[in-house]
Amino acid sequence: MFLKKSSSNSTIKNVVTLNVLSDKSYIFKDDTFKPLNKISYNTANFITSYINNKNLITTTVNISRSIPEEDIADILDIKAYEELGLDQATSYTISSYEVESAGEEREYHLFVAEPEVLDEYYLPVKQESKYVDLIIPAPLLYKPLYTKEILKDNNTHCFVYFTHNDTSVTLYRNGEYLYSKSIDFSLEQIYDKYCELVGEKVDEKEFFSILESEGLKTTNADYQKNFQKIFSEVFITINDIVIYAKRAFNLETIDQMFIGSERGPIIGLDEYSQNYLGLHSSDFNFNYNVNNEEWYTDQLQYLMLLASFEYMEDESAFVNLTMYPRPPSFVNRASGQFLIATFAAISLSLAYPLTYLVGSYINEAKIYALNIENNDLTKESTKYKAIIGKKKSKIKALDTEIKRITTIYAGKTKTLSSIYDKKVNYKLKSGLYHTIAEELDKFDVHVNEIRTEDDTLFLSLISTDDRKFTEVIKYISETHLGDVQEIDIERIEKDSEDSYYKGLLKVVR
Repeated sequence: MFLKKSSSNSTIKNVVTLNVLSDKSYIFKDDTFKPLNKISYNTANFITSYINNKNLITTTVNISRSIPEEDIADILDIKAYEELGLDQATSYTISSYEVESAGEEREYHLFVAEPEVLDEYYLPVKQESKYVDLIIPAPLLYKPLYTKEILKDNNTHCFVYFTHNDTSVTLYRNGEYLYSKSIDFSLEQIYDKYCELVGEKVDEKEFFSILESEGLKTTNADYQKNFQKIFSEVFITINDIVIYAKRAFNLETIDQMFIGSERGPIIGLDEYSQNYLGLHSSDFNFNYNVNNEEWYTDQLQYLMLLASFEYMEDESAFVNLTMYPRPPSFVNRASGQFLIATFAAISLSLAYPLTYLVGSYINEAKIYALNIENNDLTKESTKYKAIIGKKKSKIKALDTEIKRITTIYAGKTKTLSSIYDKKVNYKLKSGLYHTIAEELDKFDVHVNEIRTEDDTLFLSLISTDDRKFTEVIKYISETHLGDVQEIDIERIEKDSEDSYYKGLLKVVR
């Protein structure tokens, strides 16, 4: 039998497993696992529960291997807020565990729970039991199946488990948690969808009785038809998750699927798994070697039991999201230490005048306790100041680098724009001159002399009619409006020796 109590804590004799959503609890006592009617305060009980997948926020983050071990917890908290966009004003319960990886960075699975959610479910429990030792994220409950060698750790497995409030799809590869997602088909939601299909409120006890005893193979035609519709939607949704997981995590195949529910196996789901997913599936019902008189027990209760024994042997074996740990022994509590110190002070003060020394020792005890608290807060403050200082230095360096790169970029942009303008928009002077020469010829105006100064062209023109000069100027102005800034003929005169008119044309580009 692989269930064995840890010898590290002799005060713990029993293990209590609790499903707060169904309000069902079990106790492992005297090698027997049996229902527990009511939880009460008993320091001999190790109390374990789980938080379902839909009430969790999960992600995977990577950090540098150069980060000191003592800073990793703080860095992971910062990563959780950054990666998941958590509300900075809220103090979440964050826990993690490291994934084995050979890369340059360390990889961690992060599990985040909102304190309001934990309080909603577990404060009533704390009022009765005074503590909850272990709260496990539901996706990690399947880990003992590998550590206890119930399943081989060299395959990829998919677990689909239906509970009253949540149904989740969880994948493990080589015995390690990979991915999980809740779907909107809890047993409660399946019942509601069935009522919608038939258009009336059916008897809930009858519904679950048929689902548990006959499943999809029921002889009731109406139940069978509607069950098929609902579970077709279920497996279409599961298929989408499987397709995503294969692509996201480079999975070639899923070797085995296990399907179960807190009410027992649902008959007929194997065929759906084969038809919609092409996967062989088995009932989620393993031999845990636990003495139990019930015909069926919620499998997550067994998994919590296995996890409890592993956690008691090694606290690093599981992520723990509890906000309600058991109080330390009296001598290890701050209040106990204070009372002991106060009692010792009073005893010693009996040898002195009571009026002065009792108050003195009490004040010293308070100062001592406050100094300890102050030192702890100072260390924590220094640590966060150092982290903030490093971040500010990094930001300043990045700002400087951005400014330098921006300057380089602006210069190169200006150069490229100038080159582009010259290559695309610049027109050779010779092209314009050639065009003007052709147009002068059209109007029977001849060039006697050409002279240029920078972008200005001077043409000495000859024509038999001075009106042709005006026509030429008008034509060039209208035709080359975008190429010529200015065109003018500075003077026109008639040659006294012959009948020709001369003029000096000025063209500015």
